[in-house]
Formats: sequence, C-alpha cells, structure tokens
Amino acid sequence: MTIARRSLIIGGGAFLLTRNLRAETPPPYIVPPGNALGFSIVRHDCEIGKHVLNFEPDGDNLTVQVAVDIAVGIGPIVLYRYTHRATEVWRGGQLFSVNTETNDDGKLYHVSALRGEAGLIVEGPKAPRYIAPEDALPATHWNRRMLDGPLINTQYGDLLHPKITPLGQDLVPVASGAAIPAHHFAFSGDATLDTWYDEKQSWAALTFKAGDKSEIRYERI
Repeated sequence: MTIARRSLIIGGGAFLLTRNLRAETPPPYIVPPGNALGFSIVRHDCEIGKHVLNFEPDGDNLTVQVAVDIAVGIGPIVLYRYTHRATEVWRGGQLFSVNTETNDDGKLYHVSALRGEAGLIVEGPKAPRYIAPEDALPATHWNRRMLDGPLINTQYGDLLHPKITPLGQDLVPVASGAAIPAHHFAFSGDATLDTWYDEKQSWAALTFKAGDKSEIRYERI
C-alpha cells in the first residue's frame, strides 16, 4: 500500500519557547509540555502506527528526535511497512541541521541539511544540492512557523511551495477519545493535507489521503 504525500507528513518535529527579545518578533519555536509529542496514526479507525517526537532543549539550542513507524496488513501479515528517523538541530534560535533516514517498504532515502557560511545546504535523493531560502523549514509540522515559508521535504530533499489556507477553528479528536479546539490549515498544490495547531501553537492533528483514497488521521496521544 502506498500512502500519498507521506514524505511531507512524516518528517517529525516539536514546539519550543525561546526568549522573545522584541515583542513584535515571534519565537522561532515552541517546545511542547514534557518535551515530547506523540500521535497515533489511524486508518479505517484502526491504529497502523505511531509518530513520536522528543525534544532536548539546552539553553538557546534544541535537538528534536523523530521516530515514525507504520505497518499496514491483514491480521499478522504485513503488506506495507514504513519507518522514518530524523534529527533536527537548532542553535541560537536558528535551524542548524537536519538529517533523516527513511525506509519506505524497502526503498531507502537519506536527506541532510547543514548550515554553513553560505546558508543551509540541502542534499537529497530527488533534488540537486542547493542552498535553502532563509525562511525555509523542514516539513516536520511541529513548528507552526513552517506555515510561513517554503518547506524542505524530509524524505526526498526537494523544496515545496504548497498553498496554505487558514480554515478557522475546529474540535479535533485525540487518542483518549476527547476533542480539543485547534486552528485548521489546508495545504494544496505540491502537498495536499490538513493540519491543526492548538491554542498553545502545538501541533494537534493531521489528515491526508492514502493512495487508495482512504483517510489517514493523526490523533495526539
């Protein structure tokens, strides 16, 4: 089974709060309570995997570790397996590096991004080596600021420019069975999905269509 656009949705992330020296300048990131964020990945009301993010703040620096594991099958027979691991590093409030390894049902991908004197240099399997725009962020969803600029695809390395439309506030389900208020944003163009952020700007939910048109839903744990 092929899950459409998973290269965008499955590179993980988190929200971290740094000192805001100027009231008009938003913080570069906000770390969630407990330095962790996790989601149950649901298809046809059955859990098919987990997306877990762990945050390691150190003064003005932050490391985010991402682990995504998906298995789709019939009973004990696995028909499709996906794993993704990513490490995202921020230094002094600026994105410093991203490294990812993906196994998409046997197909292996690696993306790296490292900041040098010229800027953030990105290399991946489906894009020539390039310097990312200064407002580009990895498509890991934890950082709401990614809505403000182009996105670095964390599976393939290419630069994405989706159209993002705010759709107001919804109640979104969480894994406990409750629902929380969150702000809804729809992606279209070179990425098609819906994502939500709660009142504290933490990533709250996500939905997209799989290759068979079934809905894949992220429910926060």
